[in-house]
Amino acid sequence: YVGALRDSQHLHRQDGRVVPNGRLEFIAPMPRLHDDGAAWVAELRRLEDLGFDTVTVSHHLTNGWQLAPIPAMAFAAASTTRLRVQSLVVQNPLQHPALLAKDIATIDRLSGGRVELGLGAGWLARDYAALGVPFESTPTRIAQLAEAITIIRDYFTTETVDFAGRYYHVDNLEALPRCVQQPNPPILIGAGGPRMLDLAGRCADIVGVQARMMHGSIDDDAVADLSAIALQAKITRIRDAADGAGRATPRLQFSVPYLHVTDSDAPPRQSTWTKAVVANLDTLAGSPAVLMGTAAECAEKVLEHSRRFGISYWHLGQDTEAAARIIALLRQGGVG
Repeated sequence: YVGALRDSQHLHRQDGRVVPNGRLEFIAPMPRLHDDGAAWVAELRRLEDLGFDTVTVSHHLTNGWQLAPIPAMAFAAASTTRLRVQSLVVQNPLQHPALLAKDIATIDRLSGGRVELGLGAGWLARDYAALGVPFESTPTRIAQLAEAITIIRDYFTTETVDFAGRYYHVDNLEALPRCVQQPNPPILIGAGGPRMLDLAGRCADIVGVQARMMHGSIDDDAVADLSAIALQAKITRIRDAADGAGRATPRLQFSVPYLHVTDSDAPPRQSTWTKAVVANLDTLAGSPAVLMGTAAECAEKVLEHSRRFGISYWHLGQDTEAAARIIALLRQGGVG
């Protein structure tokens, strides 16, 4: 799961699964729960048939977010045959890392190795207010996350976990079940600010390159933090941190906040992100944050951005039909 994009058409098979060796992979959002569970499962299977590699679930408690990540991931894995499941991302301060590691190891074992753990330090203060949990300072949350990653990796790679830190203590914890994926299920860290980018470069298998939420909201500053120049600076920082730790550069993941396939009957999906992006399109010239054009033009742009920035793991937004058209063109060699 490490290494930048080298050849977008090259595939490598490992343990029966196509894994990235310069290959692009694509994420779909977890379907929203509407009428019943059967319809939700049917939508998951449709995403699998459309060619998505992974389905993700967010971890929020307010503003209409629905599903708890761990049970949703487990049920999604049990309801599909190929699709991988990923948290994008679990808020570390809201659970104990050893219990989270056990949950992920359980899903990994029962799914035959189809889980990825996305972690973040948390940014939405009202999630914490809703639970009466203190929303600590950014440096404290990042320090907590660093300790948590150590515990989680130890759980995945050792027989017992012992850890004594400032925020967590684990005493002779038996690390069962053992994971199918070795040495561990991929760990993604969502990172936007300098300290998180440094931590991700040192510790992550995958880095979800994000905007920095400097004001705790999606605003003009957050959008500007996804400009081409800002993204390149973030990626350089990740690579420098990895080099300093003596390890390969983590794989890069990016979520596109604005997708508009113009040869589609459907208008672009509206969200807080899309509204903020539309108001700042000039700022995002040349950035992968905006994909706009025909399906073929968008596919060309994905390839272009992959080569320029080294991104090989893409979340193309909430419109899965439009994203699937782009994916099909890329998989069929209809661009480039």
